[in-house]
Amino acid sequence: MASKEPDHQHREGEDTPAAEDEDTGAQVAPIVKLEEVAVSTGEENEEPILDLKSKLYRFDKDGNQWKERGAGTVKLLKHKETGKVRLVMRQSKTLKICANHLVLPSMTVQEHAGNDKSCLWHASDFADGELKDELFCIRFASVENCKTFMEMFQEVAESQKPKEENKDASAAAGLLEKLSVEEKKAEDKAEEEKPAAVKEENEAKKDEEKAGAEKKDGESDSST
Repeated sequence: MASKEPDHQHREGEDTPAAEDEDTGAQVAPIVKLEEVAVSTGEENEEPILDLKSKLYRFDKDGNQWKERGAGTVKLLKHKETGKVRLVMRQSKTLKICANHLVLPSMTVQEHAGNDKSCLWHASDFADGELKDELFCIRFASVENCKTFMEMFQEVAESQKPKEENKDASAAAGLLEKLSVEEKKAEDKAEEEKPAAVKEENEAKKDEEKAGAEKKDGESDSST
C-alpha cells in the first residue's frame, strides 16, 4: 500500500497544470493604457542640404581653452517656406543638441590654422535655450569633408542676403552705367559743337569790327 502512494501523488501533480491552462473566459484590463505619441524633431518643415559626421568644440573664454561639445552629425537645414537655413548638430548617442543657429549673410567660416580638417566660425547659438555668442571649431574625418562644409556654409551665407539688397545693387550698377554712357555722349557732342561755336564766335567778332569801322567812317564824314 505504501509503495503506491507516491504514484498517486505524482498523478495529482500531473493533473494540476491542466487545470491552470484551462480557459476561464475572464478578461483582465491593463492597469495603464499607453497611447502612441508622435515624436517631433522640429525638422519636419526643413530639408537637409548638408549632412556630415563631425566633432564640435566651443571656445571657453573664462578658461581660455577649447571644450568639446559632442560628436555626431552636423546638418544644414533649409526651411521649405521661408528659405532660411540653420545649422543643427546633435550628439550621436543622446541626440542632445550641441549647436543650433541660423546661417546669416554676415557669417564667415575659415580654416583652422595648422589643421586642414577643421574650421572656425562665430555664431549666436541657441543650443542651450538662450542666445549665446560662440566661437565654434568643427573637425571632420577628411580634408574633403571640411572643404565641402566650408564651401556650402559660405554659399548659404551669400544666398541669405536680402533680395532687395541685391536688387538695389544691380539697379545702382545699371544707373552708374547709364550715367557713364550719357556723360560720354555729352562729351562727344561738346567736341562736335566746339568748332561750330568757335566759328560763330569769330563771325560775331568780325561783325563787331565791321560795325565799329562803319561807325568810325560815319563820324569822319560828319566832321567834314
